[in-house]
Amino acid sequence: MGAQEAGVGFKDIPARMTGLQLTGHGDLDKLALREDIPVPNPGSHDVLIKVSAAGINNTDINTRTAWYSKTDRDSNDASWSGNAIQFPRIQGADVCGQVVAVGEHVEEDLLNERVLVEPCIREAGGSVLDLPWYFGSECDGGFAEYTIVAARHAYKIDSSLSDVELASFPCSYSTAENLLTRTNVTANETVLVTGASGGVGSAVIQLAKARGAKVIGITSQSKSAEVISLGAERTLSRDENAIQTLGRNSVDVVIDLVAGKQWPDHLEVLKPFGRYAAAGAIAGPLVELDVRTLYLKDLSLFGCTVLGEEVFGNLIKRIEADEVRPIVANTFALSQVAEAQKQFQLKQHIGKLVIDLSIES
Repeated sequence: MGAQEAGVGFKDIPARMTGLQLTGHGDLDKLALREDIPVPNPGSHDVLIKVSAAGINNTDINTRTAWYSKTDRDSNDASWSGNAIQFPRIQGADVCGQVVAVGEHVEEDLLNERVLVEPCIREAGGSVLDLPWYFGSECDGGFAEYTIVAARHAYKIDSSLSDVELASFPCSYSTAENLLTRTNVTANETVLVTGASGGVGSAVIQLAKARGAKVIGITSQSKSAEVISLGAERTLSRDENAIQTLGRNSVDVVIDLVAGKQWPDHLEVLKPFGRYAAAGAIAGPLVELDVRTLYLKDLSLFGCTVLGEEVFGNLIKRIEADEVRPIVANTFALSQVAEAQKQFQLKQHIGKLVIDLSIES
């Protein structure tokens, strides 16, 4: 037998599973597929999930390459929370699967339910964490046949969408919903979103539109039509001067996933009392800030990483109400995570790349 714990549903669970382990910081050779990983033992407040699908994210690559380190990209501060990663680590934050066992202090009605995992983890090992973790960073995630998580982070989902489609939602869409919640986007406001064709950017467009806001997306010319089809009113090319095109003091909110050299322009196009929120920096994390712009325009700047308590539950409601749609660019087998990451870094896709565990390796 595999996972053994006082609880319900542990019958017929194997002792070993196949999973993709990150063995250290570095290149793709640090990803190792193994077939002898022990199935994790859920604690009294946990659920054991048989993973159906898991999405690819920037965080997977950033963690592997130690991009989060603010020193010299060593192992001391290279996790999502700024601590050292414990290797080997099973990554994978976007998880859809079925609960196959529950701990003794978990309601049995979760057993056999299809769930999405909230990627921002506030409880682990039966204890509330001082600082939140990220699923697949400070703890093992979903690039494996089974995973465990505190029951409070496993959300039942009632939807006609497939497991692969549902796995495209958790990280990107909860990040997007969190950005919009923190900046309090309301109907008839104008939102400018950078990286509009990516997983988070495409989610921002849909979720902002669901709030009744108007969206302008920054993307490549080749992806403009698709971004508009998601609900953006117009697009700007990545090299276009936003100040010249939109004008100063023209948008209410900027949702930024890119940063880089054009960052100062994003503050210039904000209206007085505008709000800026960031959850990424794929074009470069170091930017130039004219503090006069910040205080003379009474701007509010938000860094958005930890999800608000209500965010993931609200996202589940929007999925079940068909207010957002999944965008799956491609699927891969578990053995093809390295190939998926290569395609991800090309940035030629729109939406999400998803690992489908039903695909034979």
